[in-house]
This record gives sequence, structure tokens and C-alpha cells, in this order.
Amino acid sequence: MPGKPEWLRIRFQNSGQLKNTEDMLEGLGLNTVCHEAGCPNRLVCFNKKTATFLILGSLCTRNCTFCNIEKGTPLGQVDINEPERVAMAVKSLGLKHAVITSVTRDDLEDGGAAQFAGTIKKIREFSSATVEVLIPDLKGDMKALEKVARERPEIIAHNVETVPRLYPYVRPMADYDRSLGLLKKVKELDESIFTKSGIMVGLGETREEVLNVFDDLRRSGCDFLTVGQYLAPSSRHHPVKEYVDPEVFEEYRDEALNMGFKHVASGPFVRSSYEAADALHG
Repeated sequence: MPGKPEWLRIRFQNSGQLKNTEDMLEGLGLNTVCHEAGCPNRLVCFNKKTATFLILGSLCTRNCTFCNIEKGTPLGQVDINEPERVAMAVKSLGLKHAVITSVTRDDLEDGGAAQFAGTIKKIREFSSATVEVLIPDLKGDMKALEKVARERPEIIAHNVETVPRLYPYVRPMADYDRSLGLLKKVKELDESIFTKSGIMVGLGETREEVLNVFDDLRRSGCDFLTVGQYLAPSSRHHPVKEYVDPEVFEEYRDEALNMGFKHVASGPFVRSSYEAADALHG
């Protein structure tokens, strides 16, 4: 693994809002992807009183080699009160844009779509925040996707994560074409819903492969794009093959905008939900 360059070293000054946010989320019994996935931006986001909520528990049924979320079998368990607690947190934090994501729940018939739909509905009752849902592939079940789209979140996101050549090593239980099909189907169900996807770089992909993914996403009607540096959570995860220079991220951003994406966030620290409101609110 190459040594970490200087531009990937975060300097952070704490504030009291961090502890207040963490205490409130803990009191409501909520998980955040910020904590569970070890996101490098979580201190920045918490200090802005924002968070990406992780619903449907903290155990994932998939075995992606890049991810720090715990793997396991939830055995069909779903917390029916979770949507209301998320909505209460969105209101208490005063969010203008709420991001809801989940572990992958292949143990559930609809992949957790009903829980996403219920959470969107509850947020609408408690807050005027715009809503972004970052969903798993739902095993390609388009009826399940309809449950989510019917609640009309402003953004439905689903990350392709990497180039198709690396799927057997990085996302062995996922399917690249299935992910593209999910994004395309959203537009068929409701063209007013923005779609979004993200890709990590530094996993061993080539520049040409990255640009081909951009092209595939645009052909699938994807509106918003994020591109970020892959950082291995531990030595047990997929190794970092390259630390991509910040100038390359700028080039990726320019290329993607030229392809027709409406908003592109591209940089070493960019994650799919980092400053997610920018695409809608500027």
C-alpha cells in the first residue's frame, strides 16, 4: 500500500455541537453511517449538525471488501418505530436536507423498501427538509423500488462504487448492470426524482474505466455524481492501490460535467452523502 500523502491528512478543530449531536442520536437509539462506516468526514458533518441516518440496523448481509460496516444475519428483524425516531432527529437537528441510507438487507422480501418509504413519510410529517435516500440494489426488485419512489423523495441514490472489472473483488454479491438498471427505473417511475450515484477511486481502476462508468451512468439517466478516494478501513479490507492526486479529481469533475451531470462532487474526501444538500440547495 502506498504511503498516505499530505493532502489526505485532516486537521479538525472540535466544537461542542459534535457531542450534542452524538448525544441526541444515541438518545434516540439511531445509527449513522458516519459512525458505522468510519467516514473520514464525520467530525466535520456532526459539527454542522448534519448526519446521514443508517436505518434497518447495523448488520449487513453483503460482504463488500471496501466497507467497514459489520457483516451478519439480522434474521428479518425490523424496528417499526425507527422511521418516527429518524424524523424526530431530522426536526431536532433543524436539517434542510436529510440523507437516509441502510445496510443491505437481503433477508427481507422487499430489501427494506417499506422501511425507506415509511421513513420518508414520517420525515414529511415532522419537517420541511428535502429527502435523499441512498438505497441498496433491492436485489433488482422493481416492485420494491416502486414503494420508495411512490413517496417521492427529492433524490434516490444508489452507488455503483467501482468499475465493473473490480466487482468480483470489491462487490462480489452485487451486479453492475443491476445497479444501472435500478437508476434507470427510477426515471421511468417518476422523472421528477433526481438520481445520484457514486464511485470510489484508488482501488486499482484505470482512468478509462472511470470515464466509462460516468458514461454508463449518464446513459442510465443519472443526474448527480460523487467521486472520492477509497480509504481502506483496515488491513483486512481491499487494499488501496493508489492515492489519486487532487488535480485528477478536478479533471474527473470537469469530464463528468461535460457529459451532462447536473452536479458533481469530486475530491479526495468526497463521500456520497458529504455536503449532500449542495446538489439541491447550492
